[in-house]
Amino acid sequence: MEFSTGLGWTRLPVLAAAFILGSVLTVSAQIIPPTAAAPDEEAADAPDINDPDVLRGIDVDKLDWGQLAIDAGTLNDIIAAKKRAQAVGKEALNWSSNPNANGSSAVTVKQSVSSFWDTLVGADMIVAKEPTTMSELLAQKAANGGSLPQSSGSAWAAATAPGAGSIWDKTAVEARVDPGAEQSKIGASLTKSVPLSNDTSLTLQNGYSVNEQGTSALPGVGGHITRNYETDQSARVTITDTGTSITAGQTLSTTDDRWLRKVGAEQKLFDNVTVSGSVGETSQGAIDKSLTAGFKKHW
Repeated sequence: MEFSTGLGWTRLPVLAAAFILGSVLTVSAQIIPPTAAAPDEEAADAPDINDPDVLRGIDVDKLDWGQLAIDAGTLNDIIAAKKRAQAVGKEALNWSSNPNANGSSAVTVKQSVSSFWDTLVGADMIVAKEPTTMSELLAQKAANGGSLPQSSGSAWAAATAPGAGSIWDKTAVEARVDPGAEQSKIGASLTKSVPLSNDTSLTLQNGYSVNEQGTSALPGVGGHITRNYETDQSARVTITDTGTSITAGQTLSTTDDRWLRKVGAEQKLFDNVTVSGSVGETSQGAIDKSLTAGFKKHW
């Protein structure tokens, strides 16, 4: 509560009424004799010698009682400052870096744009380290197939929005541009989750994307852009108790003449460690098999 001396003449009647009311209450309190307390109340309020001493080991003379001298305006300022600090922390740039075997580093930077639709913008970069000695130069060439690793990067934006009632639950949109490779992609996916039992759920997803690939213009030959349209469908069954998930899906693009099917499974071994495997068809007719293990930690 903040007090000010500039009250003005319009507030004097209010203050006078408050002063008179306070005086009347004080006189009434002095005239009316206090009633005798009931025996049970006196026994309840009386201290017991066996009660623990809450001030044991505390020097009362050294306590800073000034910390309690805070008004409502100052308290509101403190709360507002904490909220602003939390908002700035969420909107700040988030950097992460992972070293590669060839001497370069994979750097990712992202920032939240809007919390309403969970919108993020960011960039994924490969930053090549400049060799400072001959041994580093030879080591980077050996790890990169005889040539030095080159820096590259792509910018992206992603947004997650609610679905449309009971038709689907979530809508995700992502766009990515890679100027160095002259590639761009924009895609959207619709997701619907259906509980099968207490510990089992089914997730259906439909995805659509457009990929563009450009070619640089050469002397006598102009550059051109090719587009590839792709759609994919998948179903994922997740068993919460065992940490197991099974996925089956298919993909069709304008460069293929048929659906390419794929099945996979993922198993959670223990905290943050998973093993996954998949078997899928390729456009060349061969079978693509993969087995991976991953570790993921959030902090």
